[in-house]
Amino acid sequence: MGIVNVTPDSFSDGGRYDTTESAVAHGRSLLAQGADILDIGGESTRPGATRPLVAEELDRVVPVIRELVGAGALVSVDTMRAEVAEAALDAGARIVNDVSGGLADPRILAVVAGSEARYVAMHWRAHADRMRDFTDYAPDGVVETVRRELGERLASIEAAGVPRERVLLDPGLGFAKQPGHNWQLLAALDVLDELGCPLLVGASRKSFLGTLLAEGGVPRAIDEREHAHAALVALLALRGVDCLRVHDVRATRDALAVVDALRSTHD
Repeated sequence: MGIVNVTPDSFSDGGRYDTTESAVAHGRSLLAQGADILDIGGESTRPGATRPLVAEELDRVVPVIRELVGAGALVSVDTMRAEVAEAALDAGARIVNDVSGGLADPRILAVVAGSEARYVAMHWRAHADRMRDFTDYAPDGVVETVRRELGERLASIEAAGVPRERVLLDPGLGFAKQPGHNWQLLAALDVLDELGCPLLVGASRKSFLGTLLAEGGVPRAIDEREHAHAALVALLALRGVDCLRVHDVRATRDALAVVDALRSTHD
């Protein structure tokens, strides 16, 4: 899943693709590099970000989705809003990637239920401007707590009419998580497998990688974390993660080629 941020303020590439033309060109480039899915988002969810107006988000994503669907792409819309999800599906998107798992706008579940779209539900506790206040996972620890809270979301999603076979779950790396929480979740994805849904993991360029690679207490720059991410991609692929949400599709494809070569030799 290649990321196309049609935003002025995303943490990784805000402003680079904030016009329809530049976003479509970037999406086409990611397709050429081997992306299976393009995830189009019009709202930054970096820590501290403020939300755009609904009209702004619609204006950002719908023309891009329409163009890229017309180019033959399988498109996902990255949104927490029912209005945006509905407009995106009307424009040809086939996946709704909701970082709030239906908590920010419960109406989004009815939109998905009334379509044939797949739905990605991420572990989420609060909007970007407040999520740093929700990193306490006592007494059960982050793995068991995330499993329980994702399980609660899955029950609500099914109750809204979205069948389990159309749902993917995302542990929400970096969202209301301290750096160590992310590594604990990555090391225990088998616990989340118990929920019975495919898993999507989005670790690309995130701050916990910058913290891991810090020098002199200074985190590694956002655009210099790809080597560590490629190593993580290979490990996640070997483990059988179903979907990887990434910025650098070429580097990801290279890592997956290594995994495929090892698997074919073993077979």
